[in-house]
Amino acid sequence: MFERLFAESGLSLNRVRALLEVGATGSIVKAANGDPVRQSQYSRQIKELEDFFQSKLVERHGKGIRLTSNGKELARISRFFLLGLSNFQRGCLTEEETFRLGASATFIESFLLPILADAKSAKAGVHYVVEIAANDEIERRLHDLTLDFGITVAATLSRPLQVREIGAWSLQLWVPKALYRTERQAWQAFQAKRLPLILATKEIDALGLPGLDNYEPLLACDNFLQARTALREQAAATLLPDFLPLENSSRFLRVRIGPGSPEALKYHLGWNPRLLRLNPHAARRRDLLAERLASRMRVKPRMDLEQRSHNKRRKERETTDGHR
Repeated sequence: MFERLFAESGLSLNRVRALLEVGATGSIVKAANGDPVRQSQYSRQIKELEDFFQSKLVERHGKGIRLTSNGKELARISRFFLLGLSNFQRGCLTEEETFRLGASATFIESFLLPILADAKSAKAGVHYVVEIAANDEIERRLHDLTLDFGITVAATLSRPLQVREIGAWSLQLWVPKALYRTERQAWQAFQAKRLPLILATKEIDALGLPGLDNYEPLLACDNFLQARTALREQAAATLLPDFLPLENSSRFLRVRIGPGSPEALKYHLGWNPRLLRLNPHAARRRDLLAERLASRMRVKPRMDLEQRSHNKRRKERETTDGHR
């Protein structure tokens, strides 16, 4: 059945591994960790694979190299095969499993870390690695099986990837009262693009919000966590998820996003069904992750003490005014 594959030398697990590592790093030097002997070995092994398949597998790209279309396909097939072998070996040795998860920095800090680092997860005997990744990178790596699960705002991913909704959220515009005294003034300035704004560009771009693509921000940063930090200086406004707590919130106006902007956004857990065929235990891990993340997303952050105190004083004043 496989006579032709073994009729000539040149195909081996070590050579396939070299292709995978070079493809993942984009450089033979990086894949070999700067070791000249290993660099020479990797170059030779990839050349032997190319001779065996009589096809170009890598090509120059800037200062590094990248896989050709045939190289990518061979890497995909090889990764699937090696993952199957690795899972089989781990099962034979009864070793603990490790799952790799990709998500935005904000989601990792707000939801993933709290549930993966708690006592319940520690007792499960399962290890996790979390990585910050954008939506497009998560989709690509789920296809490549270099991520086991990913959290994305996309409701659908390219086949055969599948997703499950885990929670809805919304954006809120936080404006320092030092800039505007009323929500209406702040909203009008925002619509007219006169409001100095801090934008978490990488996470905002993934949402595809209308009206923000040509908004020139005062400060552009990567994620909502950085935007929240910059907001503390009270020199500009920013958009933050409703689940992200804000210190000293009484010093800011919370402006609800108006008509024309999607208020309800959703997070989804994504996976590759091929992973479940390679590792049946991954299905249970997927279900537990989805259940616990959905449960945590339903819990809204508690108001900070200063905000509660502010609200209490306001109600007292309103009651006093009413008696008058």
